[in-house]
Amino acid sequence: MFVTVGGVNPSLRAARAATFIYFVLAGTLMGTWVVHIPAIETRVGLSHATLGSLLVLLGLGAFTGMQVVGPLTDRLGTRLVVPTTGVLASAALVLPGLARDPWTLAGALLAFGFCNGCLDVSMNAHAVHVEKAYGRPVMSAFHATFSVGGVIAALAAAGAADAGMSPVAALGASAALGIVIALALTRGLLPGTPATVAATPAEQAPAARRRGIAGRIWILAALALTTMLCEGAANDWSTLHLKDVLGAPASTAAFGYGTFAAAMTIGRLLADRVAARFGAMAVLRYGSATAAVGITIAALAPSTWAAFVGWALFGLGLSGCIPQLFSAAGHADPAAAGSNVSRVAGLGYLGMLAGPAVIGWLTHLTALNHTFLLLTLLCATTAIAAGILRTGSGATSEPEPEPASRQQLTAGAARP
Repeated sequence: MFVTVGGVNPSLRAARAATFIYFVLAGTLMGTWVVHIPAIETRVGLSHATLGSLLVLLGLGAFTGMQVVGPLTDRLGTRLVVPTTGVLASAALVLPGLARDPWTLAGALLAFGFCNGCLDVSMNAHAVHVEKAYGRPVMSAFHATFSVGGVIAALAAAGAADAGMSPVAALGASAALGIVIALALTRGLLPGTPATVAATPAEQAPAARRRGIAGRIWILAALALTTMLCEGAANDWSTLHLKDVLGAPASTAAFGYGTFAAAMTIGRLLADRVAARFGAMAVLRYGSATAAVGITIAALAPSTWAAFVGWALFGLGLSGCIPQLFSAAGHADPAAAGSNVSRVAGLGYLGMLAGPAVIGWLTHLTALNHTFLLLTLLCATTAIAAGILRTGSGATSEPEPEPASRQQLTAGAARP
């Protein structure tokens, strides 16, 4: 027997709440590192060029961690892997603060990136299982709370600076708190392995079907690459676009990225409701189309206000795309959710890293704002290919009635 509150098992609600907090934790850990980059750069005595090269190791470590932890999550279960990676990522946060020279900082960033990549994939895999149990889209809201973690990191860093804390002390305090949180949330996670939590025997994909699923996963990964390439380009070039192309003062130009980020966060808070009503394919197709319109407006904008509109539409359009792709990858074969999410997230992460570089290379050939038309093309391509979500199975591919197995899933989540 189990008791439901508002139609949802309290244990399932607890699992959803725990997942929210893990996403906040991941965003806070990464944000804490980001806000301390200037202090660490000065302490180690790095040039901007050397720091840029070392940051590549952070991305390399994250990509490697994603590929390693995906199969482990499928084998060991998210209830074990998520807290473990949360502890490791929190502990690794302090390592860059302890670095004394470029070599030790390189090792610290590689380790921190690896642990964060592990946490990223494992918590997304658990989010897929929670979404499967709910029987309706909930993934986008998880991704929105990652951004909340960045805000918390900025506020915490400001408070630590006012208190006179050194970067090492601030990173150490954040790491200790992160370890406590990661361990405390363990009981809230769904029990068992992904195969037993996320899928009934009838939902397990046979070997022949998995070969078809593998091809679909790589298409989803390619779409994640193009989508996150667009996001990475916006992160690094939106402010410079307003400053260098439109001549906006630095204080105004900063709102270019702020507008994009705010629109993306708001869009992710709303995307689950849109997906529940119209389906994941609609979110991906019309979101990508909106992003294409937005970045085209930004590229051709004659004024800063027009550029703000363009960047806002770009962020709003992109906001729901990645959560739908991650969700589709996880639901394609619940028994291999971790492995499939790791492929999509890993290739997407490479796109995030490549985006700023690709735009930078193109500026040797044309004006910065004209390079954004490549992003228009990529968004349009994603909109055209969005039909891939219609062909998949899972909780979010198309709006559908609540699955008959939901009571079984929530009942399973309630058992000690």
